[in-house]
Amino acid sequence: MRAGMLNNRGVWPAWLWMFLLSLLLGWLPFIGPAIAGFVGGLQAGEVGSALVAAIIPSLIVAGLVFLFGTVLALPLIGVLVGAGIFMVLLLGTLPLLLGAWLGGLMAERRGSPSTDLRSDG
Repeated sequence: MRAGMLNNRGVWPAWLWMFLLSLLLGWLPFIGPAIAGFVGGLQAGEVGSALVAAIIPSLIVAGLVFLFGTVLALPLIGVLVGAGIFMVLLLGTLPLLLGAWLGGLMAERRGSPSTDLRSDG
């Protein structure tokens, strides 16, 4: 592997990994989101970035509900329903948050993987 391939770390790549793996492993009730969070946490590289990446999907869905409620001339309903859905999604993503925290912690303990690579030629 090239060292440049492992430098693509941060919130957005981690969010993408978590999103895709959550879709693929969604049929596993607790383990699927936890695995997705763990892999995304490793991709994020640190605990803070991993937790932010795990919360982004909930923020996006709540924001869309708020936007649709506002567009339909029901701003108060949009705010209340958007906040309620955000809380439900946040509580529903506890395994994802736990996996993201563990993955971010493991990534921090391992250090930067690009410094561990040695060139063989």
